[in-house]
Amino acid sequence: SVCVVTILLWKVIPVFENMFKDMGSGSLPALTQFVIDLSRATVANIHWIGLTIVVSIVSFTSFKKTYRGKRILHGILLKLPIVGNVARKGVVARFTRTFGTLLSSGVPILDAMEIVAKTAGNLVIEEAVLEVRDRVSEGKDVATPLMQTRVFPPMVVQMIGVGEQTGAMDQMLQKIADFYEDEVDAAVGAMTAAMEPIMIVFRGGI
Repeated sequence: SVCVVTILLWKVIPVFENMFKDMGSGSLPALTQFVIDLSRATVANIHWIGLTIVVSIVSFTSFKKTYRGKRILHGILLKLPIVGNVARKGVVARFTRTFGTLLSSGVPILDAMEIVAKTAGNLVIEEAVLEVRDRVSEGKDVATPLMQTRVFPPMVVQMIGVGEQTGAMDQMLQKIADFYEDEVDAAVGAMTAAMEPIMIVFRGGI
């Protein structure tokens, strides 16, 4: 939509402006005059607009490749409305599924947590899991430091704590993964259904 509007302002609207001048239509409606003024500004600054877009894309791409940039963007992703909720549920589902599978396969808990951290797909979650791993290596349980990170939902932490106390943490992790995978599917379906009318209204408004 933005690209199409830019092309319209750059190439198409000037044709209409000349047509209005040839017709001697006099003063134009305020909205029409606004579009023509916007077109003039676009034509006069098209090189700067193009340069700004290119510089912005290159800068964002470079920033995204740095560790600090990834961490900031991953943190923002988890805090976004609607999308952040889906992303967090997806991360929880991946974490619990992988962690539970590794534990049930006989992988030591510290090694399993290190593997899970690297496969989290989100630096904020990765740092939280590695922090929990350090606390576990000091002799603490899993649930308490996991709660202190404030990254995972309280219900997930409580269920992990119950599984840890009963000696069936791998089974509890698999149950959590099943639940959150269903939650992700439902949330993605709802988000997709909501995006269509929003995009239609957005494009229609433009």
